Amino acid sequence: MTRIFAVANQKGGVGKTTTTVNLAASLAATRRKVLVIDLDPQGNATMGCGVDKYAAEINICDVLLGEAAISSTMQAVEPEGLFVLPSNSDLTAAEIELIQMDEREKQLSNAIAEVSDRFDYILIDCPPTLNMLTINAMAAATGVIIPMQCEYYALEGLSALMETIEKIRSTINPELEVEGLLRAMFDPRNRLAIDVSNELESHFGDKVYRTLIPRNVRLAEAPSYGMPVVLYDKSSRGAVAYLALAGEILRRNQDTLAATGS
Repeated sequence: MTRIFAVANQKGGVGKTTTTVNLAASLAATRRKVLVIDLDPQGNATMGCGVDKYAAEINICDVLLGEAAISSTMQAVEPEGLFVLPSNSDLTAAEIELIQMDEREKQLSNAIAEVSDRFDYILIDCPPTLNMLTINAMAAATGVIIPMQCEYYALEGLSALMETIEKIRSTINPELEVEGLLRAMFDPRNRLAIDVSNELESHFGDKVYRTLIPRNVRLAEAPSYGMPVVLYDKSSRGAVAYLALAGEILRRNQDTLAATGS
């Protein structure tokens, strides 16, 4: 069964794109077939995967509007087994047109159906706002991965995001669940970060990934070279953390499959 994860948080600058690109590359490094769908008009996940967003004349915009198929739009990148469906500023116009379409919330879900059986994991990088693009991502997803910084305002934003997920589950996608909360840019020397981390574990329990993503220079540098950190510097703390996260997700999913008898 293909796992489709929306990587989302209504707060910007929390590591959504970093997580999407590096988790995808880490899963691909375990010989899984992975598709990254860049659903942010900024196109940062596209560039982070080594694809020039300015040269992507056919992109996610065309897919959402029914003018191109995913299979002819996605591009193979490194490592082997990783593909990206590129995005650029064209997507801003697509959102306006989406609002006028029938089944507007299901356009991405319908498009993914064409290729879902070719992938083990599909990761959707969401924009940092609740708009029609984010709703499309959550309508298509089986779970939501929530990257967040361990700071006071992050908890406020998390409550709003949980409400959004619940609304989409009750109205559009009853299968949608919170896959996990990821503590990103974590600094263990920061007392507030530790307090917020403990509060998350106390409130959400097993939904909080054990893996912590540290602040890491290599992790910050990798996008400027158009590659995931596991290719840029596999021995860096950032790469090791995302490889550990991939392993944790694989173990969780195997446990789920065993529990359901699938």
